[in-house]
Amino acid sequence: MVANLRAHDVLAVPPDDRRRAAVAVVVTPSEAGTDLHDPAGVTEDDMSVVPGDIRGFDGSVEGVAGGAAFLLCRRAAGLNRHGGQWALPGGRVDPDETAEETALRELEEELGVSLSTDHVLGRLDDYVTRSGYVITPVVVWSGGDVVLRPDPSEVAYAYRIGLHELQRDDSPRFVTIPESERPVVQVPLGKDLIHAPTGAVLLQFRWVALDGRTGSRVHDFEQPVFAWK
Repeated sequence: MVANLRAHDVLAVPPDDRRRAAVAVVVTPSEAGTDLHDPAGVTEDDMSVVPGDIRGFDGSVEGVAGGAAFLLCRRAAGLNRHGGQWALPGGRVDPDETAEETALRELEEELGVSLSTDHVLGRLDDYVTRSGYVITPVVVWSGGDVVLRPDPSEVAYAYRIGLHELQRDDSPRFVTIPESERPVVQVPLGKDLIHAPTGAVLLQFRWVALDGRTGSRVHDFEQPVFAWK
């Protein structure tokens, strides 16, 4: 992963008046069988807003741990923005703070995982969201198993998802929507579909860091309408 990330020419959005955020793609060990039950309780109404063919997908994510994994969160339902949606640990970049510092700070605040800049492996491309943010993904190696202590005010549940889920034969998926000419990207995890911006970041992580497809881009992939606000 280090070699692949170093070989990737990062597509960075120059500084402007848009808000900046950073997220952490944290690679960590996981044990198969530790996630046999998904506590989220996704309903048919939750899946009704998902575009495209969702046959075989019910919104649940279980049985996905095992081997090297990454950390993924369901945001707390009570949050003002994107409550209940999938997200990587992360948040807004503070003044005079680097993307790496933000990603590590948010990782500690949201999941109770404290890592240093020595654990940073590299960056992926900036992704511009419909809500006006520029998100910088930072890839982090945990260096061993970690204890997750989610902050309930921000994170409803935290998951360890095996990297093998990113390399499924049915991944990625692309669907069209009438509101945009850009294809909506969907990354299947368990029986759920992860959309941009998180889905776009995870797809580029697979293509670049895991598959070695350096130079692969995801910035033209669209978000579903429910994530535009």
